[in-house]
Amino acid sequence: MRLMLEQADDIAVVGEAADGAVAIRQAAALRPDVVLMDIRMPGTDGIGATRAITAAGVADVLILTTFDLDDYLFGALRAGAAGFLLKSVEPAALVDAVRRVAAGDGFLAPEVTRRLLTAFAAAVPAAPPEPPSLAGLTERERDVLAALGRGLSNAGLATELAISEATAKTHVSRVLGKLGCTSRVQAAILAKEAGLA
Repeated sequence: MRLMLEQADDIAVVGEAADGAVAIRQAAALRPDVVLMDIRMPGTDGIGATRAITAAGVADVLILTTFDLDDYLFGALRAGAAGFLLKSVEPAALVDAVRRVAAGDGFLAPEVTRRLLTAFAAAVPAAPPEPPSLAGLTERERDVLAALGRGLSNAGLATELAISEATAKTHVSRVLGKLGCTSRVQAAILAKEAGLA
């Protein structure tokens, strides 16, 4: 595995661990961008280690396992894994997955994607949840939310509100946090539903 990854010029393997407890300690000490995690390990298993690493905000975790079981897939994703691959993956696809997770994307093995979509569709409630209250937003944050609803980027938001792009990014993060949104898309939908955009 190490040899496959080190063939890529932009990937450096900074550590290895034989069990989940060591993986947690190594991740905290070495601060990698991505942790490749197996599920079955002695002591702390991969799901427990993934939960600890992601909860601490240490690194993104990409599961790489032999076991194509729903319990492992769903358990790993609930624990905060950013991706799930099977060890049958081709070397080029593994390197691509590591790059994508490092860039902030998620990645799923094609073999498990359909099952995950089916499970998600079955779990979606019939009625959408009540949107969070906008009362906690400042006037400026409401302006930011309205701009998100119109699909503006951070650069467009900065231009419209006459602020720096870094300040726009900070405002967006605060709005997402206050509303409990995990993406700009969620915030944009909320803005439209609230009549702000």
